[in-house]
Amino acid sequence: MPAYGLIGKTLSHSFSKKYFADKFNRLQLSSTYENFECDSIADVKSLLEETNVVGFNVTAPYKTAIMPFLDGIDEAAFKVGAVNTLLKKDGKWKGYNTDVYGFKQLIKPFFESHHERAIIIGSGGAAKSVAYVLEALGCEPIFISRQPKDNNQFSYKDINEIMISSCPIIVNTTPVGTFPNVKDAVDIPYIFLGSRNLVIDLIYNPVESEFLKRSRNQGATVVNGLTMLHQQAEKSWEIWQSNCL
Repeated sequence: MPAYGLIGKTLSHSFSKKYFADKFNRLQLSSTYENFECDSIADVKSLLEETNVVGFNVTAPYKTAIMPFLDGIDEAAFKVGAVNTLLKKDGKWKGYNTDVYGFKQLIKPFFESHHERAIIIGSGGAAKSVAYVLEALGCEPIFISRQPKDNNQFSYKDINEIMISSCPIIVNTTPVGTFPNVKDAVDIPYIFLGSRNLVIDLIYNPVESEFLKRSRNQGATVVNGLTMLHQQAEKSWEIWQSNCL
């Protein structure tokens, strides 16, 4: 049976391997799913050239950096500017984006009419997917980055009461607070959060990150990234299975 896997830099926190192992067990498949930790994009390139794996998920920090090494990119993934799913067919790698679907499913039950603007913390591949969904919902995103690069990016010190008041949605797409560094949290003025805020952390390990805990203590509605993980994984599985039809 085909082999699948996850590409990333540090993967000890990831639930993907267990998720697919449980899925294969339920479906009585002998397929495997393994973690592939790569220290650099050069290592990722070598892996793609040498592996017998036919389908990968891709996580930080390679969702954008991996794109030049692919033979093709799905139109939606190209528009987003990031891929998180790979399929090898006829010896060629094609990239897809299932994060968009996953985040859309995550936010759908919580999105309200006053959610007109959003703060996205981070500027990597996951941030691009989140922005794509928010824009499709009519929500204008701005980005918070350690090193702002354009007029739509701001630094952490720029976050103030006015910004938080005008941007009811806040999404953390960075790994800050991921297991085992569970006491870490992105540096924002939590005191300005309240019941009008929807605060989302794409982290799901721990279940409630320090970021979410501090936000909840201020009265915000908080959501972790577990639904997104599951939904994007199922969409990845659909893509991989399409190769078997």
